[in-house]
Amino acid sequence: MSTPPKIAALFLIFAAFTATAEEPRLLTWEGHTMGTIYSVKIAGVTPDEKLAASLRAAVEKRLDEINRQMSHYQPDSELSRFSNSTSTAPFKVSAEFAHVMRHSLEVNRDSGGAFDPTLGPLINLWGFGQNGITGRVPSDEDIAAAQIKCGGSHVHVTANDELQKDIPELQLNLSGVAKGYGADEASRALRERGYTNVFVAVCGEIVASGVNPDGQPWHVAIERPLYEIEHGAELTAIVPLSDRALSTSGDTHNFFRDAGGRVFAHILDPATGRPVSNNVASVTVIAPNGLTADSLTKPLYILGVERGLRWIESRPDTAALFIIRDESGHLRLVPSKRFPNLEILK
Repeated sequence: MSTPPKIAALFLIFAAFTATAEEPRLLTWEGHTMGTIYSVKIAGVTPDEKLAASLRAAVEKRLDEINRQMSHYQPDSELSRFSNSTSTAPFKVSAEFAHVMRHSLEVNRDSGGAFDPTLGPLINLWGFGQNGITGRVPSDEDIAAAQIKCGGSHVHVTANDELQKDIPELQLNLSGVAKGYGADEASRALRERGYTNVFVAVCGEIVASGVNPDGQPWHVAIERPLYEIEHGAELTAIVPLSDRALSTSGDTHNFFRDAGGRVFAHILDPATGRPVSNNVASVTVIAPNGLTADSLTKPLYILGVERGLRWIESRPDTAALFIIRDESGHLRLVPSKRFPNLEILK
């Protein structure tokens, strides 16, 4: 679930990140969780150090609990203990972990396997897991050997919140859903305390409720997906967001190049066991909650524009924005029908 700090990347830059003299009623802080950065903004609240400390403790307690359940970096997490066990007997997990797994397996089925929470062996093989980027392209034999240890159909969630695998070496990796769920839960922790105008970001997974200090929807700027530029140096569009969640996945922050200059990014196609090779640079999804938004970006990236647009249009209350790259490197924005109006930045 976590991302090492050296490759942590925010795909989104957040407007009005800190309070100013013109916007005094904005309580904001940022911290670290799941190996990356999270940030919180609460509109309509006068900054107060004691209040901020109390709310931050509540948020971080919840994020720490999710990490304890679903991290593939922490060896004692529920996920790590399940993945490292070769037993095929039912393995009891928390209700929250079981909920995230049920959702993940539903998306796995709906996407025809494009989203797969069992890619741990392949992710580690390519160097995008807990051991960090190796910059080495695996052999065909190694890829095939890792693929037979994966597959969403080989893990099940029982009615008693137990996970059960039928491949002893199967390993989970929830990096495609857990941060979105974390943003959901951090937002919920604040809303349960009576705060209705809340913006939470865990890395690039956004959950926004209510309005910003100006009484308008929160604004999120989407980064222009360019290789090897300073993070946040180029922005492409601004999206309004209220009572919704937003997530972006792309190929420009977690990748390596081989000796010939070819790019190998962290989004793997379960069908091939290799990094996706298409003209999609990034996909942004808007959905009712962070768990859903986070879980849809990677399968849409893998499916590509044509199949991805058909799939997202079949899912009510969701929308997507594809940024595609032509052979000369020029970028073009392709929104689905329900995607909100964009402010395009030149």
